[in-house]
Amino acid sequence: MSTWPVYTAAKEPHDGVSSLPLPPPWRAFDGGPTVTLPLQGDDSASPDRKHRASTYQATQESIELVNAALVLRRPLLITGPPGSGKSSLPYAVARELKLGPVLRWNITSRSTLQDGLYQYDPMARLHAASKGAWRERSKEPGDGDPAGDGIEDHLRLGPLGTALLPYERPRVLLIDEIDKSDLDLPNDLLNVLEEGQYEIPELVRAARHTPTARLMVSGSEHRVTVDRGSVRCRAFPFIVLTSNGEREFPPAFLRRCVRLHLRRPEPDHLEAIVRAHLGEPDEEMKRMIATFLERSSTGELATDQLLNVIYVSRVPGLDARSREALAASLMAHLGPATEFHDF
Repeated sequence: MSTWPVYTAAKEPHDGVSSLPLPPPWRAFDGGPTVTLPLQGDDSASPDRKHRASTYQATQESIELVNAALVLRRPLLITGPPGSGKSSLPYAVARELKLGPVLRWNITSRSTLQDGLYQYDPMARLHAASKGAWRERSKEPGDGDPAGDGIEDHLRLGPLGTALLPYERPRVLLIDEIDKSDLDLPNDLLNVLEEGQYEIPELVRAARHTPTARLMVSGSEHRVTVDRGSVRCRAFPFIVLTSNGEREFPPAFLRRCVRLHLRRPEPDHLEAIVRAHLGEPDEEMKRMIATFLERSSTGELATDQLLNVIYVSRVPGLDARSREALAASLMAHLGPATEFHDF
C-alpha cells in the first residue's frame, strides 16, 4: 500500500497515519510506557475550530510539506501574512489523521521554554504543606485530600510537555506566532525538539523518595505517570510553528524545521475557500472576490476579510449603499496601501 501522501487534504478522517513509514534512524524515539491518545477525533474542539478543520483548503505545496514533516519527524515552520491559514492547517491535519485534540501554545514576548514544558507553583505547594502541618498540630480534620501537599498536585504539563509524552500516534501541537517570542526561545527549543525528551528538575530531585508522579496534562484533567521526572516521546509529535515574518530565526533552528511559506491565494484557490465556507459563489460573491483580488494587489488583506464581507452582504434587509460602505470598511488594508480603490 502506498504511504505517500499520508495527509491528503481529504474531507473524511482516516487511519492513514498507521501506514506512516518508519522514522529515519536519527529521528527514532523509544519513550514508554505508551500513553493512550485522549480522543481519536476532536469532540472537545470548539465549533469554530471544527469548522476551520473541515473547510481548510490546502495547496499542493502544503500537502507535500506536511507529509515531509510527518515522515522526517521534524517540526513544520509556516510563514505567511496574517489570515493566510497558518493556524488552521494543524487542525485540518489532526482531523483527517484522527490524532486527537490539537495542543496549542500561544507565544508572547514573555514565553519561556518551561512554560511550554510544565508549570509548577511552589508557593501553592508551600501553602498546602503549611496548612497540613497546622492541621497535624491542631488535630483539625482535613478537607479530604491528605496528599494535597505533594509536588504532583502543584505541577502540570504544558502543551509542549504533553505533546512529547510517549503516545503510539503523534499528537498535534500548534506553537503560534513564534516570531513574537524572546530572542532566546528558538534556541532554547533546539535541544528538546532534537532529542524529543526533557526532564522536570523538581521531580528528578524527589525521585529518591517518590520515583513516580501522576501529573495533569495540558487541556484536560487527565493524568499520566512520569517516572523519575523524565519524559521521552515515542511518536514524535506533528509540531506546527507559525510566524508572521516579524523576525529572522537562527540557522541552527531553521535547519531543524521543514519550512512552508503560504502565499496570497490564487483566484481559483480563493474561490474554493469561499465555496468551502459559504457555498457555491453567485455572481455577487464573484464580484466581491474580484474586488478583493484587485485591492490585495495594492496592500495587505487577509482571506477572512473577504469571508466577512460576503457573509455580512447576505444579511436580509441590508441595502446596496450600506453593503458597499461595509465592504469598504471590512476590506481595509492591514498595512500601508500603495493605492486606494473605491468600491
